[in-house]
Amino acid sequence: MRADFVIIGSGSAGSAMAHRLSEDGKHKVIVLEYGGTDIGPLIQMPGALSYPMSMSRYDWGFKSEPEPGLGGRRLATPRGKVIGGSSSINGMVYVRGHARDFDHWAEAGAAGWSFADVLPYFKRMEHWHAGGHGGDPDWRGKDGPLHVTRGRRDNPLFKTFVEAGKQAGFETTDDYNGQKQEGFGPMEQTVWKGRRWSAANAYLKPALKRDNLELVRCFARKVVIENGRAVGVEIERGGKIETVFADREVIVSASAINSPKLLMLSGIGPSAHLKQHGIDVVADRPGVGQNLQDHLELYIQQACTQPITLFKHWNLLGKALVGAQWLFFKTGPGASNQFESAAFVRSRAGVEYPDIQYHFLPIAVRYDGQAAAEGHGFQAHVGPMRSKSRGSVTLNSADPGEAPKIFFNYMSDPQDWADFRHCIRLTREIFAQPAFDPYRGKEILPGETVQSDDALDAHIRDHAESAYHPCGTCRMGQADDPMAVVDPHCKVIGVEGLRVADSSVFPRITNGNLNAPSIMVGEKASDHILGKPALAPENGEPWISPLWDESDR
Repeated sequence: MRADFVIIGSGSAGSAMAHRLSEDGKHKVIVLEYGGTDIGPLIQMPGALSYPMSMSRYDWGFKSEPEPGLGGRRLATPRGKVIGGSSSINGMVYVRGHARDFDHWAEAGAAGWSFADVLPYFKRMEHWHAGGHGGDPDWRGKDGPLHVTRGRRDNPLFKTFVEAGKQAGFETTDDYNGQKQEGFGPMEQTVWKGRRWSAANAYLKPALKRDNLELVRCFARKVVIENGRAVGVEIERGGKIETVFADREVIVSASAINSPKLLMLSGIGPSAHLKQHGIDVVADRPGVGQNLQDHLELYIQQACTQPITLFKHWNLLGKALVGAQWLFFKTGPGASNQFESAAFVRSRAGVEYPDIQYHFLPIAVRYDGQAAAEGHGFQAHVGPMRSKSRGSVTLNSADPGEAPKIFFNYMSDPQDWADFRHCIRLTREIFAQPAFDPYRGKEILPGETVQSDDALDAHIRDHAESAYHPCGTCRMGQADDPMAVVDPHCKVIGVEGLRVADSSVFPRITNGNLNAPSIMVGEKASDHILGKPALAPENGEPWISPLWDESDR
């Protein structure tokens, strides 16, 4: 098996590159994917999002090491093991990130990745459907492969949350993916005609109709490197080990967990660590697997005094009816991820742009899908966006079949604790606004007795959960930066013919969910790989609060 380009992973970035690299018909492209089909209601029905994430059929099943900052808990670290990768098991929330996030990337050495540089790629990938409901059409894409929509916000609680934010003195925004991220407003989703619009549905499946693109189901063991050049990928399928040859380039898009693992198994990484596992060093890159970042979040739950929440469907008959309505008509509660209102706010004066994110949900439900015993309720997921804590992905052994060691080092920076306590108190302030008077019952979680710093810290330690946004483990930077893994064209520094393009190349985590910026990386990397000039920068000036230096609102 040979191709011009061999892509490892069919996830958010991998699918986008498969589509773009095969588009003009001139190059043969092979995509390697270990996971199976995404056909089936549990993946395609947005309302069923809590299921695929915890199914071994669709998820690699990684767990973190015991996290000292979280009382030694080991946190689930789901990564998609299916066509479409994590875009097939994620929460379908669509957030580009703040303009300043990308400006920071450029300042950190990722030249050509400032907001002006990436905005045209966000536009190229999007087909935005919220026009007519406000928003910033000039900042949005009209005919890309990725459909971006908004939930219907039929439940009155969605509007109540936004109104409460306003009453608390915060901004509102019509379009957090437009000029103004800051504020309370509608949330966007990668859902189209009631179905999950994953990278597989948007990019990969249409492209697979081309003769020059092939999907190979296999397990990628390592990149084959000869005389300092990547020449192919060693794979395992049907019990046999073979090599898929790349005449031009190998592109690793296997996630912030599996991409650094593959590089290290291939001899690219911190030399002492590789030698410890008996791996010959091809390129000593100490940054491989370092700089691991994620978002942590808590949900603040409140009982609802009116029977209007999604809890009314939370029984066998209700779920059956929702499922049937979705199966036959692609409508009803199953046609949305139910994250239909959002907010991005600043934690304190002197923070230039938002560093707290809210997802609002009109039901009180745990991450594992268990409804709160109180019945009707609502909740806000909240967490700080720019923690300084950094972790790592390292090898457990030189056996490709063994999961890597994932250590997030959550809550290791003292500021994390102050930020999280502020998130809880701020959410209580928002839920206490007059807008919620008709609905507000007792506080379910953390509970009204949990007030002191120590009590809040104990709650955070026991209940904070990953938002499943790992990134940063193959950081992009200048070629002379010892901790950078790839240069600004996504080329692995020190090896020819090899690139990494996925969320692992983020120098720093972006504001919000990571699917949109991961796809953008795949879109922009495609132009670099094909040697095309990058799209012309666009100078849109983001809205920054005139009061940012003196107030949080």
